[in-house]
Amino acid sequence: MTLATPGTGLIGLVILFVLLLGGVPIGVSLGLVGIGGLVVALGFEAAIIKGGVVIVETLTRYELGTLPLFMLMAHLFFSANASRDLFDAAAKLMGHRRGGLAYASVAGCAGFGSINGSSLATAATIGLVALPEMRKRGYSDALATGTVAAGGTLGQMLPPSGALIVYGIIAEQSIGKLFTATLIPGISQMLFYCLVVWLLVRWKPSIAPVGERASWGERGRALLRIADMLLLLGIVLGGIVLGWFSPSEASSIGTAGALLITAWRRRLTKEVLFRAFSETLRTSGLIFLVIIGALSFSIFISVTGITEAVGSGVTELGMGTIPTLLVVAAILLLLGSVLDGLALMLLTTPILLPVVEGVGMSPIWFGIFITRAMEIGFVHPPLGMNLYVIQGVAKDVPLGRIFRGVLPFLASDLIHLLLLILFPAMALWLPSMFGQ
Repeated sequence: MTLATPGTGLIGLVILFVLLLGGVPIGVSLGLVGIGGLVVALGFEAAIIKGGVVIVETLTRYELGTLPLFMLMAHLFFSANASRDLFDAAAKLMGHRRGGLAYASVAGCAGFGSINGSSLATAATIGLVALPEMRKRGYSDALATGTVAAGGTLGQMLPPSGALIVYGIIAEQSIGKLFTATLIPGISQMLFYCLVVWLLVRWKPSIAPVGERASWGERGRALLRIADMLLLLGIVLGGIVLGWFSPSEASSIGTAGALLITAWRRRLTKEVLFRAFSETLRTSGLIFLVIIGALSFSIFISVTGITEAVGSGVTELGMGTIPTLLVVAAILLLLGSVLDGLALMLLTTPILLPVVEGVGMSPIWFGIFITRAMEIGFVHPPLGMNLYVIQGVAKDVPLGRIFRGVLPFLASDLIHLLLLILFPAMALWLPSMFGQ
């Protein structure tokens, strides 16, 4: 006798939540609940067959190759001092203004985030470069740490984003469309952070002293040091947006270009290559495990009928599009305060995506929306992983001060998320413009 009922799905969700809170790795948790739930719901033989099909289909998907290639590109750029050069160029251009190094930190996070695609890595790397400079020049600890912690969240909102690649695979959506759709939300988020800095330093000028003005020669040399990376990024991202090549082809071009740039900068050694390959393989293997687990869990949730039950329940409430999306946002923010970002995406996508589609919203829009909500979780107490990363970089700054420093940026995040609900064209206009 099988138990493919919504009640079984609900029990599976509770077990998954307990495993995640207990510290069991997300890939293992999803796989255990997914395969175990399928055994209960369908029987042992059917569950093993479905699980085997998921593994084979996942590992042979052509678009999955974009993930390790973009990661390899990021590791090669890291070896070429990309983070330091990007922050230095921004600091030379804006450091003489009040709050200029905070603006430079946001710009550096955006630049490195678009290369790296990881929020935690962006916050940690730019933090190592920017925090000592800001504190040395008299910036308040709250502003310095809050800016870098919030700026780190740009890592997943600017392509190539690992989170969007994972979402595209589990939701079966075009990765190229997702990369194009996230450009306006990502850039507007960066501008929101700059606006927060501007308001803070106008309200209390003492938290960000005016720095020395760099000469035009120094600015030019700083820009020349990042010109090659910016050109490659422009080719990779522009090619995807304009449809010149697919994300998989773009990742190959980006990796080849990163190899050339690293060699041209005389940083390409056996040690650098070994470290880049080993880190890429390790991280990719972990993410592939997570994806396989997520797809198994998604099949289990679908089989039990819980998605249809949730969708029917929401439809029967008759709340309309905006109220429904506000409820979805509240759920994501609540779970995001206690769950890791990727866990939030993989846990909620199979359940909430049908609800969002049921009120007429595009899966592409939901990919940007859930990524944005996931990023807010990185600076949202009590988990707020970016905040703990920043404390690891600035060990003498109390965690409470870091929390206070990030609050104005968190407020701007919530406003930005609301605008994404009220104006879906923020995510959908560019893909429609370029016929994607």
